[in-house]
Amino acid sequence: MSASWIASRGGPLRGELVVPGDKSISHRSIMLASLADGVSRIEGFLEGEDARATEAIFRQLGVRIDVPSEGVRIVHGVGIDGLRGTSEALDCGNAGTGMRLLAGLLAGQSFDSVLVGDESLSKRPMRRVTVPLAKMGARIDTAEGGLPPLRIHGGTALQGIDFASEIASAQVKSAMLLAGLYARGTTVVHEPHPTRDYTERMLKALGWPIEFSPGYAKLEGGHRLSAADIVVPADFSSAAFFIVAATLVPGSELRLKRVGINPRRTGLLHVLRAMGADIREENAGEQGGEPVCDLVVRHAPLRGIEVPVEHVADMIDEFPVLFVAAACAQGRTVVRGAAELRVKESDRIATMADGLRTLGVQVDETADGATIHGGAVMGAGAIGSHGDHRIAMSFAVAAQLSSGDLRIDDVDNVATSFPGFDNLARTSGFGLRAL
Repeated sequence: MSASWIASRGGPLRGELVVPGDKSISHRSIMLASLADGVSRIEGFLEGEDARATEAIFRQLGVRIDVPSEGVRIVHGVGIDGLRGTSEALDCGNAGTGMRLLAGLLAGQSFDSVLVGDESLSKRPMRRVTVPLAKMGARIDTAEGGLPPLRIHGGTALQGIDFASEIASAQVKSAMLLAGLYARGTTVVHEPHPTRDYTERMLKALGWPIEFSPGYAKLEGGHRLSAADIVVPADFSSAAFFIVAATLVPGSELRLKRVGINPRRTGLLHVLRAMGADIREENAGEQGGEPVCDLVVRHAPLRGIEVPVEHVADMIDEFPVLFVAAACAQGRTVVRGAAELRVKESDRIATMADGLRTLGVQVDETADGATIHGGAVMGAGAIGSHGDHRIAMSFAVAAQLSSGDLRIDDVDNVATSFPGFDNLARTSGFGLRAL
């Protein structure tokens, strides 16, 4: 039986918090350190199920990974051609990032591989990576409808291509670039809108020649990666729940320490500030090639806006909690250009709309977004997360403004990205308990 929470109004959010390491960077750090020459030390590694699934896969592929303490990994790289095949399926769990990036990385190996995932991941579309990889020469079979499992045929010669992606997706871009490490010639990816450049930054940090700018990346095959020490910043997507909660709950003042603020990740900051949020950036620096800072958030009243389309790709994981902020703002908030939300761990537009309606909020859905009518007093009730960690945590935030208890069912999945969320939330001032 899956776990549930009872969430209700707590107190103002106060103090300093450190949220877990960035999930996207944790995935990439294991992948690229495994392919590097030498031994890499990773600090701040996310101890969540998704990142651990990627770690387990590289162990299956012959990489020694030591765990001297929580959040630390010592990766003994095997070199660009050093992975060893296995007859066992490689289980990505719930990690769409892991599966899509591995599709590109494994397409260039000499051995066959099979990538599988849990029930949720097995319903997520993979043609967005398998089709462009096929243009490079990759041979990847899928289940009906382009769904997992992915059966990747090794021993094929990949050829670099100049690819213009129709969708703005860091996962598609990264899959192409990882395949490009093994391809003859040059791989170029153009995007309709700039997306996160974690893969590009880490490749550069580990010594692979690469050119990149917003919406563009280019590399040649045939080089090598060198081991490095990697410090994973705190995950902005995890911090987002506390940013919104502290903004909404009167009397709050919260400092979130050393949060990654990659400009391709922080669309939510721009949107919340446009809505009237009071968020300051202090102690700016850099960790592992990524910009970081402390975020100081104070309560502020919000007003509804039309979310600028140019920020959509930079906040795709933060939309569930933005819907909560919009529900508490005065006036209407309009979201367009976010069709990608319909193919995440759940259909996040439909799931958030249904849950907010349960609490008395009017939400009008569209194919690629929604209009959220703010200002209503949110009531009590029960909602299901549909196995989606970000939905569960977003409604825990909503409950801090509700008139009664909110039961949130199916919260086991929160451990994929934010182990210990409920404990940290209670520490900061949330009303939240396990049922």
